[in-house]
Amino acid sequence: MPKSISPPRAQYLRDDVIRGGMDLLLFAHRSHLRHSDEELAALGLGRAHHRCLYFVGRQPDLSVSELLSLLGVTKQSLGRVLSLLVERDLIRQKTGDKDRRQRLLSLSPAGELLEHKLFAGLHENMSRAYAASGEEAVHGYWTMMQNLMSDEAQRQFAAFHAIGAPRNPC
Repeated sequence: MPKSISPPRAQYLRDDVIRGGMDLLLFAHRSHLRHSDEELAALGLGRAHHRCLYFVGRQPDLSVSELLSLLGVTKQSLGRVLSLLVERDLIRQKTGDKDRRQRLLSLSPAGELLEHKLFAGLHENMSRAYAASGEEAVHGYWTMMQNLMSDEAQRQFAAFHAIGAPRNPC
């Protein structure tokens, strides 16, 4: 692996360094998801399907409205994605116990298998990057990523981890 490039000390707010950070984010995102994208494409699925599988896998019995909020997409857009996942028996829907209008989502056994397969590659890549970077850098990454989020996204992330940790640990 090539040596890491670091920004100049005390000059991290310059435009070229900020653009370099954006470059890093975009190149890393593309590279990190490449394997998952290929697996999904072979099944006629894409990143929107992956995001649904990921969040539903992390939070079984997630309501459709909660998923809408997490993804920040329109109801129509989510409807198209969910319809295909349900049709392919990757996600199952059930009516809420307390509110019969509520639709709760969970992964089917086939959905669990696919989500675990996709996550295995992501886990391997994240583990490699975390180990190569060290604990201090990982802490900095978590801090920086949260500071990139809007207040609403930070609130959702905190709530997601508060709810998700006991049920389905990271």
